[in-house]
Parts: sequence; structure tokens; C-alpha cells
Amino acid sequence: MQRGRREELLENLQARFEKNINRHNGLEWKRVQSKLEASTEKLWSLNEMEKTGGEPDVIGFDKKTGEYIFYDCCAETPYGRRSVCYDRKAMESRKQHKPENNAIDMAAAMGIEILTENEYRELQKLGAFDTKTSSWVETPISIRNLGGALFADRRYDTVFVYHNGAESYYAARGFRGELRV
Repeated sequence: MQRGRREELLENLQARFEKNINRHNGLEWKRVQSKLEASTEKLWSLNEMEKTGGEPDVIGFDKKTGEYIFYDCCAETPYGRRSVCYDRKAMESRKQHKPENNAIDMAAAMGIEILTENEYRELQKLGAFDTKTSSWVETPISIRNLGGALFADRRYDTVFVYHNGAESYYAARGFRGELRV
């Protein structure tokens, strides 16, 4: 990543961090920044999250691993990651009208993990997310083996988790990611 872009990204992350203190009470930006500056690989992944509209922000600190946890904190599912089915198997199963990509491969290419159902519910404690869109969440292999996949959203001030065929894709469904630094 070019130096100018790196500095711009760090400025954006700091501004978001300071604007949304409720997401990470007790954490200091200086410590987060020093971790980021020590890992160009993680900065690259955060840049990918940012470029696709994820608005990544720190949502916690894992005391066991010493890692800061970033989630996509955009109000609606990231615009650059919509209209994707769940995974490659689902994408390849479509005979017609295949999407351009899938959530699992996109996340891997970005160096991030797709949110689990529990992580998605934790995110929703920090604000109202996906009130007009929905996001794929990590799906248990037992469901995936039967052709299904899970997605979640927030309606009526409640978080809902649903099922759909993994090969389905919609303009208002994408995925949210997690990155540990």
C-alpha cells in the first residue's frame, strides 16, 4: 500500500474510533495504531474492508491473544460485497445467472473472516445495523451440507437469523467481516 493511502486509512480509522467510543470503551487509539503500523498485511486487509464500504472499527480487545478486533460497522451491509452467494460450491451449482463472487472467497481474498452468528449478535449490541439489508453469517457445516446457508438482519429492533439456499444472492445481501490485529 502506498504511503499516502496508508496515512489516509489510519486517519479514517482514528476518526471513526474517536467518533464511536461506545464501541470500544477503555481502549486507546495509540495502542491500536502501533499494532496496525507493525502489520502491513493487516493494514492491507483493513483497506480492503474500507474500499468495499465496510467502515471497519475496533469493537474489542482479546486479552488472551493480545489482539484488537475489528468488525465492519457500516450501517447497512457493505455495498462493495453485495449480490454474492454464500460460497464457491453454491456459486458453481448455479446453472444460470451466476453472481460475480461469493462471500467466503471474497472474505478469504481480503484476509478477513465472515462474522459468526454470535459475532453478528455482539455487533448488534453496539448499534442498529442491517435495518434495510442482510448479511451472510458463518454457517454450520451440517446446514451447508444440506444446501443451506444462514443470513441475519435487524428488523423491528430485533436481530433475526434466517436460512436460504446458499446459491441465492440478492442486491441487498452481502457479508460483514472480522479482522484481528
